[in-house]
Amino acid sequence: MAAALFFGFFLSAAIGRIAEQTQMQVWWNYVDEEAYFKAVEREGSDYVADIPRPSSYEMTPSDHFISELCDFLQTYTVLILSMALSCGAVFLFYRNKLKRPVEELELASKKIAANHLDFSIAYENQDELGVLCKEFEQMRKALARNNQILWRAVEEEKMLRAAIAHDIRSPLSVLKGYQEMLTEHLSGTDADIGQAMEMLSESGRQIERMDAFVETMRKMSSLESREPASEEISARQLEEDIRAELAILEKEYGKQCILQARESGKVFYGDRAIILEVAENLLSNALRYGKKKIGIMVTAGYSELSICVRDDGDGFREDEGKITEAFYRQNVKDSLKHAGIGMYISRLYCEKHGGRLVLGNDEHGGAVVTAIFRRIT
Repeated sequence: MAAALFFGFFLSAAIGRIAEQTQMQVWWNYVDEEAYFKAVEREGSDYVADIPRPSSYEMTPSDHFISELCDFLQTYTVLILSMALSCGAVFLFYRNKLKRPVEELELASKKIAANHLDFSIAYENQDELGVLCKEFEQMRKALARNNQILWRAVEEEKMLRAAIAHDIRSPLSVLKGYQEMLTEHLSGTDADIGQAMEMLSESGRQIERMDAFVETMRKMSSLESREPASEEISARQLEEDIRAELAILEKEYGKQCILQARESGKVFYGDRAIILEVAENLLSNALRYGKKKIGIMVTAGYSELSICVRDDGDGFREDEGKITEAFYRQNVKDSLKHAGIGMYISRLYCEKHGGRLVLGNDEHGGAVVTAIFRRIT
């Protein structure tokens, strides 16, 4: 701007000077030279001779136009050039300094309004707009980070609801089965009160399990926040817990289950509720995809407890990583009744327990899933 104004004043002075000389040449054509030179001879300290301005009717139209144009240039050249060069300076400043960052900020605003945050602002000049662009980029990163946190929270809540609905299904199925068995048993003439009481006792145990499960889930904000507790567990106890449900599940699915338990005699410490949930998930999958026979092997040692479930189905057709993803479904029919979260929960709980979930196929056909849990002290 300073350069433009300096150049404008300099150029205005030059144009004014040229206009003045041109005007004098035009006026000289209408001067009485003899009278002018006599006036010049009489010049003194109080008298200066000058070329008089001829009247408009004395000049030709072209000379009159040139004279008026010279007057205009001498009067308005400074104003016109100052404004024009100032506008040019502003235009150059906008093109070189403002256009790109303004366009970057405008495009960024539109993308943020459309919730598209996977971009970056690449203006890095160390001027005021450069600082503004950097602040805008920081705001974009914060918005993207907050969106990720919010999306993760929504996904965790969705997964937690799915896990609650999934894991509570097995106790409910067992309760329903015992209710049906009690109805059939008590309607007969030779009802065994002792057996009926045993069924009621097992039903009460399942209700207690559901109460404990719901209370545990109520305190959690996500599945990852569940931490296993430590209690004494034996293979025989797990065998009894699983066997209490097998009669109901065999009747529901119409398949045979063979349960075996091997114990080393040493005490294992772990979270019984988590281990039972994993066992029920693996057993439910095996019953759903197996054809006739399901095998369950429970092995407990001092430092490790494992549950191996085999079925005689078609086995796994995809890699382990994909199968244990959340909401994975092997076929479209699964989505009608199952959330596709059982294997994910099993893998997560095994890892929370210091172990792992191993998936594979038997050489004779069928899937083999082994849940391994490490001792918790």
